[in-house]
Amino acid sequence: MEDGPGIFAATVFLLFGAALLVWTGARALHRAPVAEGVRPVVAVRLALLAGAASPALRAWCLARL
Repeated sequence: MEDGPGIFAATVFLLFGAALLVWTGARALHRAPVAEGVRPVVAVRLALLAGAASPALRAWCLARL
């Protein structure tokens, strides 16, 4: 019964991370801005870092079950 919120959070982290990585890759490929008012190199690196951190958070959520 208590596994539901952990599984839900892990799924959210998985979907968010995957969507962020795909969106950032598509924006960078088309040389479109990833974030307004931020240098493109910094914006892409921060977005990729956040997208790559999501699987770690997902694994942490699943390890707590």
